[in-house]
Amino acid sequence: MRWLVGWSSIAASFGTAGRVSGHVSGQGGYSAGGHGAGGYGESGAPLRGGIADAAHPDDPGADAERTVHPVGAQLLWGDPDPLWAVGDWRPDEIRTVTADPADPFTRLAVLGCCGATDAELRRALYAARGGALRHLTQWSGSYTAVVQAGRRITVVGDLAGARPVFYTPWASGTAYATAALPLADLIEAQLDIGHLAALLACPDSPEALGDGTPYAGVRRIPPGHALILREGSREITGYEQVASLAVAAPEADPERAVEGVREALVDAVRARLTAPRHAPDAPPATAGRGPRPYDPGPVPGMGPADRRAARGAPAPGVGADLSGGSASATLALLAAGLPGAPGTLLSPAGARLLAVTFNDLATPQGREAELERARAIAADPRLHHVVVAAAEEALPYADLDGPLTDEPGPSLVIAARERRRLAAGSADHFTGHGARQVLDAHPARMADLLMDRRRRHLLRPVAALARSASASGESLLVPLTVYSAARRLARTTYRAGMEAAAARLREGGVTQRASGPVDASLAALTWSRPGPAAGWLTGEALAEVSIRLAAAAGRPPLSLRPGEARARSLLARHAADHRVFEQAVEVRSQRLHAPFLDNQVVRAARALPESLRVQPGARAAILRSVLTSAGVREFPPGWGATAHTPNETATRLGLRAALGDLLDLFASPLLADAGLIEARVVRQALLDAADGRPVPLDGLAELVSMELWLHRLLARRGTCWTGTSAARRRAVPEGVPVHRPALS
Repeated sequence: MRWLVGWSSIAASFGTAGRVSGHVSGQGGYSAGGHGAGGYGESGAPLRGGIADAAHPDDPGADAERTVHPVGAQLLWGDPDPLWAVGDWRPDEIRTVTADPADPFTRLAVLGCCGATDAELRRALYAARGGALRHLTQWSGSYTAVVQAGRRITVVGDLAGARPVFYTPWASGTAYATAALPLADLIEAQLDIGHLAALLACPDSPEALGDGTPYAGVRRIPPGHALILREGSREITGYEQVASLAVAAPEADPERAVEGVREALVDAVRARLTAPRHAPDAPPATAGRGPRPYDPGPVPGMGPADRRAARGAPAPGVGADLSGGSASATLALLAAGLPGAPGTLLSPAGARLLAVTFNDLATPQGREAELERARAIAADPRLHHVVVAAAEEALPYADLDGPLTDEPGPSLVIAARERRRLAAGSADHFTGHGARQVLDAHPARMADLLMDRRRRHLLRPVAALARSASASGESLLVPLTVYSAARRLARTTYRAGMEAAAARLREGGVTQRASGPVDASLAALTWSRPGPAAGWLTGEALAEVSIRLAAAAGRPPLSLRPGEARARSLLARHAADHRVFEQAVEVRSQRLHAPFLDNQVVRAARALPESLRVQPGARAAILRSVLTSAGVREFPPGWGATAHTPNETATRLGLRAALGDLLDLFASPLLADAGLIEARVVRQALLDAADGRPVPLDGLAELVSMELWLHRLLARRGTCWTGTSAARRRAVPEGVPVHRPALS
């Protein structure tokens, strides 16, 4: 896990490795003594007033040896407001610039993949010094920007939430990081059981989650916001314009909006292609002849590259997923067609991109069309197609041992399956995650169209829903039912919607599940709805979440338009889950790239008119236009068909195979100790799911993932911090608090 961490306090000097004594160095303001120097002034006396002194004000003998710093950290700049980068960052992923060599305390650090030049970074630093923050978010790529201007520190988050920023009060100031667990270790935070309950009850409702994290005392800034610290005091401000009135702006031109998506997506892919290449496992050198060329082998699937993938190491160069869906195919074809030699480092052709397709041998039925589309797309001579085949060993819930992620997420139950696929990929690997949430229209956007008096744009989506329900014989009632639900949502205020959602949780009305496209659309036509796991929560847990929703009803929302608000919430939830997915399936020396979650792509997609979004097949049509502009003219049959991975059959097979382990996991679950579930109810749900009874499988995945995460969190013995004589700092030192039922 890669993260950055820093802090700011009222004290002007800190007991850190970057202490400045006497004068300021011109190379970023920290002494050259490393971690063992910088603790004494010019007179030889220990420097006071640091973090250790602030943490122990009654101990006048505290000195630099009692301060803390991250384990395995790289100091980017030192006191008075230090900043570290922790983890296996590549050299090109950390860039720092200063405004003037004579002013080393006005500087900018950008961590991640950023397509800006040094001159553009410096210009943005000048703008940010004056308070303009949006300039820091307009480059292609995915990155985190930190600006220091004197004693003012600004940390900018992204629009989607895939690169979040966390903060916590500490030592008369504020500590911040791009991961929550290090801050939880720093303050020895306990679990926030209410936040865990909200994650299970209403995962798509930021009103219930608030700015909290699973750790009490550690907060998250919302997407599209920045954290500003001035000598320890903090301020959270938004840098993106958000329409707060229920009046729509003039509708954008569809052709220009699609052109904006194309330009943003091409720039996002190009930013990855122009970055330096990395070879995790370079082939050994041949005596006198230099490195060996890339050799795929005489038999497909049996070459050195495939054997390396079987060992769990990615191939050098750039690759992409090729699942048969339109999102992954668009990224693969764009990366293969743009200039910059996207292929492997040592390939003689140098222009073939490694495209990876997963073939589930355990459930071959129903996936034939996707695989056929992937083969047709891979016929492009610029692609080198690799099919990763697996059977029972790659089912969901197989191999539930894995790394500890920063937060819980439903991807923990499919981590082994996805890691097997990604291990056959490249050092830089494109994924189509986020395309559906960024480009598709949330069903609640139909209410926005009614608010704008654009009823005619509802004809095609309502007709498509009616056709999907034609088999049940109720298609004649679908248009009226959907229109009535959209009209009801358009006339429901935010406050009334939140209060209704809170009342629904208190009354226990969380068991109804969608059984088809029409039911799913009707369930989404609301300001807030329960998650798939809410039906298994205890009444007390649901009541606590309902209190959160009722309190949120009195706070003004970011948008009074239900469709826009629900779409932003869904994107933020998916981005958070994608971040957990990256950590759970991490392959050493590999970087996963999700261009659809980049700032510029999200901005371009938000400019798409709602009348275009709600039309059936809008995402496929937009991506087809993107590829057509890039020179791709032929598309396989079924382009744009919805791809679901993993499917229900594979999930039930995985549940049956792992049923014994799952029942043991919930024999005495930590979630039950916290008062969130009843163990016998969840065990019965697991048995029902394995027997094929109708059970919300995605809800079970969330329960199992959170239980796994709690076990991994409590089993860890390490910490993210060192360098202090005090007891080792570790999050949740007392374990999960045991819930004591209230007396009736």
